[in-house]
Amino acid sequence: MKKLVLTFTACALAQTSLAAHAEASSVTVYGVIDMSMVYTSKVGPGNNSRVSLDSGDAMASRIGFRGKEDLGGGLSAIFQLETGFSADDGAMATPGTLFDRKSVVGLAGRYGTLTVGRQTDYLEEIGQQYSSFQIFGGGGVRAGHFNSLDRLTGARTNNSVRFDSAEFGGFSGSLFYGFGEVAGKTAAGQAFGVGANFRNGNAGIGAAYYQSRLAADAIPASAGDTDLKTFTLGASYQAGPAKLFAAWSQVRRPTQQALGSTGLVAITSATRANVFDVGVNYALNAKLHLLASVIHDRADLARAGAGATRGHTTQLNLGVDYFLSKRTDVYAMASRQSASDVINPGVISAAYSSAPSDDSSQNVLRIGLRHKF
Repeated sequence: MKKLVLTFTACALAQTSLAAHAEASSVTVYGVIDMSMVYTSKVGPGNNSRVSLDSGDAMASRIGFRGKEDLGGGLSAIFQLETGFSADDGAMATPGTLFDRKSVVGLAGRYGTLTVGRQTDYLEEIGQQYSSFQIFGGGGVRAGHFNSLDRLTGARTNNSVRFDSAEFGGFSGSLFYGFGEVAGKTAAGQAFGVGANFRNGNAGIGAAYYQSRLAADAIPASAGDTDLKTFTLGASYQAGPAKLFAAWSQVRRPTQQALGSTGLVAITSATRANVFDVGVNYALNAKLHLLASVIHDRADLARAGAGATRGHTTQLNLGVDYFLSKRTDVYAMASRQSASDVINPGVISAAYSSAPSDDSSQNVLRIGLRHKF
């Protein structure tokens, strides 16, 4: 009888220990599947129209794992692994890179969070709060944001360290450093970032800066030379059912060489660009939202000879978003992008993947379904 009682007691203690451990640590699986039917008016050398089924134009399709373990004293160990994929064909978003969106481990405490690995800098947080990225998605506004060189739609840095402070009196901040890992030349491939944000009631304002250096020689530039400098200032205000937002970014490319051609060039050939983004998210009710924004790029082109020295793109966006539940919504979004003295980069995605062959205006209509889990 005593043995039986001892056995039951041991089992009870083991269950209590397991329950306590389960409460102290957790792993969450999460993700997004976003699919849309897309009409694009002008694509490729012939500027022909195209109908496609796209993944991640409004929100990148992804799957991730997030974990946390309580270490005591207000300190926790954390990790996050996140990979993007194309829901229309099942392919990896970045072939050969399993966790292309995020791969970090770190510590979180009362004063903030420290993470190391592959991750974005604070400019993505600014973009999520104060730019068209938050309502029209990175895939639909990336090209309009200087082909994502202002980093508002999410750009990753490998081998990086990031510290985000806790919020104190509405203020929060972030520090970022990327190791170049080039033997004999510490500056080669380095990256630096800093950001801050302030929230007070219905208003918010934030700013962030990032710069990176060349990892290898790119004649006449040398490894360690500053290749990119970008700064963004953004603000928003919740006026009843309407969230108003605006952001200004300036991007500099110190190593960009003068252009010899007098013809049209990609806007990313510019030595400097200013990006202006203003918009509104108007909630007619808890389920139905009306969306609108305009993004304007103004870029300076360095010419070795004759030709335009200033290029422009302007993207107008209109949309409606209906939430079937907290996790599922359907949307319709229309965009028009025009270009002047540069090749139109196209509305969808980046790297001119769905762009006209010249500076012709492009119209895009997206009708999609998004589910979060």
